[in-house]
Amino acid sequence: MSDAHAATSDRSETLRFESIAVGFGGRAVLKGVSFEVGLGEVVGLLGCNGAGKTTLVRAATRSLRPDSGRVVLADRPIQSLTRRELASRLATVPQDVHVPFPFRAGELVLMGRTPYQSAFGFESAADLEVAREAMARVGIADLADRRVDTLSGGERQLVLFARALTQRPDWLLLDEPTAFLDLRHRIDLLAVVRNFVRLGGGALVVSHDLGLAARVCDRLVVLADGEVIADGEPGAVLQPETLYRAFGVEADISEGPDGR
Repeated sequence: MSDAHAATSDRSETLRFESIAVGFGGRAVLKGVSFEVGLGEVVGLLGCNGAGKTTLVRAATRSLRPDSGRVVLADRPIQSLTRRELASRLATVPQDVHVPFPFRAGELVLMGRTPYQSAFGFESAADLEVAREAMARVGIADLADRRVDTLSGGERQLVLFARALTQRPDWLLLDEPTAFLDLRHRIDLLAVVRNFVRLGGGALVVSHDLGLAARVCDRLVVLADGEVIADGEPGAVLQPETLYRAFGVEADISEGPDGR
């Protein structure tokens, strides 16, 4: 993460989705979606299955090109960034990933240093230390020599999270980051995300877990039918009418012991 980060950010230091529209097979998945993620905040992206959450993540990582609109990273359209520039500023933690080769967990985490390596691709002692530090922060140092294809879904998710931290990005994109995790690892991972943001990073957390979103996120963006229907602080967003429109359920909202 850049040393230039501050606890708060101006508009030039944001990850912005500007009027993103995407359709598949004649069906509009996203209809002009706009919002931003600043440095120093965790933003939760909520919505039911098919609302377009993962499609937005794919647009931000250039896995998908929107039909219209654009994603802007620190005032630069992501299409103008080289792959190395994008990877050094934005890291993604997918729900899961197929690893076609029998890499060890430590090797996969070390791949996060690729944007900083020379054209010859050799890792430095500093790269190795960054990778070891990331695995320790996530609590998986003991998995370094394990083959990724022998790990559980939750363990693989933690390895992918450590790889993202190894990139030393400005922003994290996490797609259902706690889906395969037990309670202890869920709490630990979210604590690392909060610390990442406290140190000046920004995070977009895609989730359908309303309780998690309310406790961890500074702001929530809710998608329904391909559009943003709410954007604000958790207490203002998590209202019965919004939840009914987004998820089709009637809900009673109550505060936890911490007021969230």
